[in-house]
Amino acid sequence: MPPKKHSQLKKEFETYRPDGFHTVSSYIFSEKPQELIDFLQKAFLAEELSRTVDQKSGTIANCILKIGDSCFMISQARGEFLGMRASFYLFVADVDSMYDNAIAAGGKKVFDPADMDYEDRQAGILDPSGNYWWISKRLKKKNYQD
Repeated sequence: MPPKKHSQLKKEFETYRPDGFHTVSSYIFSEKPQELIDFLQKAFLAEELSRTVDQKSGTIANCILKIGDSCFMISQARGEFLGMRASFYLFVADVDSMYDNAIAAGGKKVFDPADMDYEDRQAGILDPSGNYWWISKRLKKKNYQD
């Protein structure tokens, strides 16, 4: 059976989403979720909204965090989810300040803040779980495709 057409699927996205969640929301599996949560709270002012702990193992089954207006989830990595890495694009008002804060919180430098050809000021860091964070600000109020 062929896939449905775009027009047939569009209504699938017209559904309830909890506050702070978007059509696509990140779910991070970390071998050291508490270390990652602590880092995100210090580096990017993440707010913990909820936490579920596995009663048998005592590990973090699900932790919902919010950075700015976006929510995402973190869970203890195990089995086939070990070693997963992700990359995030974080829009901020002051790239240099947020970069400095992330480095002070224990992030590792990928690249220093710089003005890019695609009209973003951007820096890159690696968090304690090995995820990349591109800290970015649009230098012009226009879409990337314009």
